Amino acid sequence: MAPSNPPAKHRNFVDVSTLVVLALVLIGAGFVYRRDGLAGVWHILAEDSWLFVDILPKVLAGCLIGAFASALVRRELVARWVGADSGLVGLIIATAIGAFLPGGPFTIYPLAGAFLAIGAGVGPAVAFVTSWTLIGFNRAVIWELPFFGIDFVVVRALASLPLPILAGLGAHLLSRYVPGGPR
Repeated sequence: MAPSNPPAKHRNFVDVSTLVVLALVLIGAGFVYRRDGLAGVWHILAEDSWLFVDILPKVLAGCLIGAFASALVRRELVARWVGADSGLVGLIIATAIGAFLPGGPFTIYPLAGAFLAIGAGVGPAVAFVTSWTLIGFNRAVIWELPFFGIDFVVVRALASLPLPILAGLGAHLLSRYVPGGPR
């Protein structure tokens, strides 16, 4: 029996958040133009274009990781372990994965979005992102340990440990009041 693919989501190329960002860009460009003239605006556009070219492959790779993960991991498995009804166990699992998963925001956010799309609950997704942000053992070993030493890293990790679970629990409770939001 051939696997059935879920129907493709209709995506708008321009939505409200895109319009808000574009408006902020135009307002910022207007202020720069007023202060520095057209040369200032072109300088910023040129510098930012290089930044865009630099991060574009990373964003593409992160989106592909999220897409492949959502295609390879069964929805039932995600829903059972980190779904909206997974409770404290789901929050702990998501916190543990977020703490140990290496990578930058270009991989973590698409992965979290992909898991939300295939059945993860908003609470575990928030715990995952919060854990990656606050605990992140990968960053701790590479950056914090040489600068601060093992005592600081252990104290910081232990003090941060309950926060992803509390954030996930708060997100789970708040998601009941966000119309149309993830659960």
